[in-house]
Amino acid sequence: MAKVEDRTYLAADGTELPVRIYTPAGSGPFPVVLYFHGGGWVIADLDTYDATPRALANASGAIVVSAHYRQAPEYKFPAAHEDAVVAYQWTLANASSFDGDAERVALAGESAGANLAFNTAVAAREQQLALPVHMLLVYPVAGSNLSTPSYVANAKARPLGKQEMEWFVQQVFSNEDEVKDPRIDLVSRTDLQGLPSATVITAELDPLRSEGQQLARNLVKAGVKVDAVDYPGVTHEFFGMSAVVTKAKQAVTRAGKDLKAAFKADSARATGQR
Repeated sequence: MAKVEDRTYLAADGTELPVRIYTPAGSGPFPVVLYFHGGGWVIADLDTYDATPRALANASGAIVVSAHYRQAPEYKFPAAHEDAVVAYQWTLANASSFDGDAERVALAGESAGANLAFNTAVAAREQQLALPVHMLLVYPVAGSNLSTPSYVANAKARPLGKQEMEWFVQQVFSNEDEVKDPRIDLVSRTDLQGLPSATVITAELDPLRSEGQQLARNLVKAGVKVDAVDYPGVTHEFFGMSAVVTKAKQAVTRAGKDLKAAFKADSARATGQR
């Protein structure tokens, strides 16, 4: 990285939370990717997920803003989802202060963070905020059914299996009805029209594989441009291991290519409008 900077933003309840800004080599203003880390909305932080933002910044040529959020069990659903939208608003408002282009902002996340990225795009559409130019959804939490084919096949997978997901559910939600909230059960949503293009990455040995693939199919049916790719022989959390896992390096390269294309297309549209 040419530069890594730590800042803070105020969460939805006024709590001060960290953001880490990764700037690649080159001259700006740079496009921006707002990234949310995984951890089931319970564990992990910016340090745990330091590798992915670095890799994405290098692969996409964009500044990556990695934003933390309030976590369960102290802060239950929908605290993290509320913070994600606030982090997006903060990024739009402050992009110029770190040499970013507020008119070219994408959203990205892994696992629970991918769910936050998707929901932030929906919130931007519904609240008439500037729409992100792309969504990078890496093995997203996208459903409430823990009996899908991939849950059955990968019930005892590591590092994430069915038992671990059940534990996250117990920590995050106050009751069973909340799990069926449209912000969690993305595959049941019927309002996917008008969302930005998406890259959806899934892993073969991952209980979240089925719901991620279903979300990709649903987006395509809604007219959203989607690049969906499933990587064989790898598990949940493989994406951040590009230094040692070949398929992770391939996935990051593909994600970077898609982000570059989305930023370029948006610039072309903006130029044409002017």
